[in-house]
Amino acid sequence: MSETKFKMPSNAKSYFLSFNQKFPSTKYIFKWLFLSSVLAICVGSVSAFFLVSLEWATKLREANIWLIALLPLAGFLIGLLYYYFGKSVEAGNNLLIDTIHDPKDFIPLKMAPFVLIGTIATHIFGGSAGREGTALQMAGSIGEQFSRLFKLSKEDRRILLISAVSAGFGSVFGTPLAGAIFGLEVFLIGRLRYDAIFPAFMSAILASLVTDSWQVSHTHYHISFIPKTSVLTILYSIGAAILFGITAAFFSKSIHAVSRIFKSKIDFPPLRPVVGGIIVALGVWVLGTTKYVGLGIPTILLSFEQNLPPYDFLLKIIFTIITLAAGFKGGEVTPLFFIGATLGNALSYFIPLPVGLLAGMGFVAVFAGATNTPLACTLMAIELFGSECGIYVAIACVVSYLFSGSSSIYSAQMIGEPKNSVFLEQSGKRMREL
Repeated sequence: MSETKFKMPSNAKSYFLSFNQKFPSTKYIFKWLFLSSVLAICVGSVSAFFLVSLEWATKLREANIWLIALLPLAGFLIGLLYYYFGKSVEAGNNLLIDTIHDPKDFIPLKMAPFVLIGTIATHIFGGSAGREGTALQMAGSIGEQFSRLFKLSKEDRRILLISAVSAGFGSVFGTPLAGAIFGLEVFLIGRLRYDAIFPAFMSAILASLVTDSWQVSHTHYHISFIPKTSVLTILYSIGAAILFGITAAFFSKSIHAVSRIFKSKIDFPPLRPVVGGIIVALGVWVLGTTKYVGLGIPTILLSFEQNLPPYDFLLKIIFTIITLAAGFKGGEVTPLFFIGATLGNALSYFIPLPVGLLAGMGFVAVFAGATNTPLACTLMAIELFGSECGIYVAIACVVSYLFSGSSSIYSAQMIGEPKNSVFLEQSGKRMREL
């Protein structure tokens, strides 16, 4: 070797060129650190505003129960808003997933205010909905504007959208690690995009920090007792997880089926949430409780501590399916937390595991089965409940994922790798139910 090869570069430009050649990831890291930081500031701040708005909406509804009688009217106004001005963003989370698969037209910024207005109205007037859908759609529409501003390539645009989804999920739930994996895992079942792993993690972590800096608190959960792992407790966990997966499949298939019924029976879209709103409002009046509308956080917390009525999960399924299938806005995930936690609570009547542990397992496992994201849900449980429950929640999420079959609440998901040989023929096909 010649001595010149070991000489230091003569100027800064050649030095950095040489450094970049030796460490090609340097440019990539700084580029995505910048983009992730800008994205995280915006998404984390919007998530903070959204969480504060949701808390206000919930308090307003609970202090004025009569507002639920106006749910049909609120549904009509939401329907009119989307029918006349929001057709291009009506697909919601499925539009985000479709765009990641095949970036064509840019997602308009109006997706963010439309879904925010629709979700807050849904919660004020008593619909049963969550928050993840809103957080992801707001984050995705913001990310798309940066894609346009910085003139990113198609591949970089995909990565930025994945990062936006990660940032939205991580910041709204206070689970940055789960948020990062969720963004990487949700759009293509069975595969992760490792070229997006750094942007996804940085966006989720930074967005969560930004939300926390606004002094917005997240709900804290606690599993009081976790038994020592044994063959018997593992078998009990598998048994519970099978039921979680079947429930997830039932929810996913039912929400798509009911949505088709609304569309086939009611031609004018704004009238669909009117009918759904009447059904939900009557349900609240007949039952005499608001337990099954809104986010349902108080009931989720109680499910970790004491035995609840064993039918709670089924009623929440009914209220949520009618609300979202009719066209109200929000997400499915927090209702799935409610459904899973209360189902786990109900299983404690005959499965000899602690009620808090079963509630925690169900909390993430039904979500894992309904979204086909077992890794993200396992991490979420560890972030929310602590690492001691890791083995149990991992079993619950993976088995639920397997037993949920080919169903998903996100019809735009594609199969990148079949769950097992039974699904081999379905590999790479759309999961849409036409």
